[in-house]
Amino acid sequence: MIELRHLRTLVALKESGSLAGAAKKRFVTQSALSHQIKELETRINSTIFVRKSKPLSFTQEGARLLNLAEDILPKVIETEFDLKKGLEEGDNKLGVGIECHSCFRWLMPVMEQFRQEYPQADLDLSSRHLFDSLNALELGELDVVLTSDPVPGQAIAYQHLFDFEVRLVVSSDHPLAKEQYVTPKQLENLPILSYPVSLERLDIYRHFMEPAGIQAGPVIKCDLTMMLLQRIACKDGIAALPNWSISESYGLNLVSIKLGSEGLKRPLFGAYRRNGANARLAQHWLEMVAKEGIYQQKLD
Repeated sequence: MIELRHLRTLVALKESGSLAGAAKKRFVTQSALSHQIKELETRINSTIFVRKSKPLSFTQEGARLLNLAEDILPKVIETEFDLKKGLEEGDNKLGVGIECHSCFRWLMPVMEQFRQEYPQADLDLSSRHLFDSLNALELGELDVVLTSDPVPGQAIAYQHLFDFEVRLVVSSDHPLAKEQYVTPKQLENLPILSYPVSLERLDIYRHFMEPAGIQAGPVIKCDLTMMLLQRIACKDGIAALPNWSISESYGLNLVSIKLGSEGLKRPLFGAYRRNGANARLAQHWLEMVAKEGIYQQKLD
């Protein structure tokens, strides 16, 4: 009902003694300030100050709100200062582990924004731990991990960022290329191109083929996204990739298809140590990741 902006306006009115002076202190127009005061008066069903009084005089209700403002605002300022100080004095190193080779492109804007807002922080983005990153997080070798496969544990907190779609990618002249969606049976024994991880860790197998009892074909591993896409274009096999990976087709003749009639959706989580010295810094970074990821999903 009563917001901090209202309380700040009351203090400005007292300090300046006029609407014009208060508007100047609050960096708004006098019209905007008058509208804000009218809004507050409507909410409390009472006037705040006596109109045309010189010097400005508060009503009984206005005086009560002013006392509230003078009590609360210093505490808010002190808390904000302590939080910021704690962030600056904490561990400013943030080692981020990624279990997805193709995340780097859309994470670049997040990294730049984070470095601008927290120039004192040392952000290191790495995929060197690959699918052992959660273990590295527990051991303190990493501070944050982006993963779709959370492992329950007391020491690690998981923050859901957004959901993304995993799509089948094939050459434009592949027999499946004209399908609106594919069934697990249609992928039986087909060669699968993937990053260097085991078959059991692949979304297309774990969450699409295996539940249907479908046998996977041979797995051909590629280290780089560009190499993987080129091999798909050459019809060396099929692949399942996050929708953001597919937007980088490098001019290759590729087609993406839904996995199942409803599509295969997967969640992305940000994991960090609950009691880590830089847990607050990790949360701030993950909030930026979530916003950028949701934005990318809309673009795709």
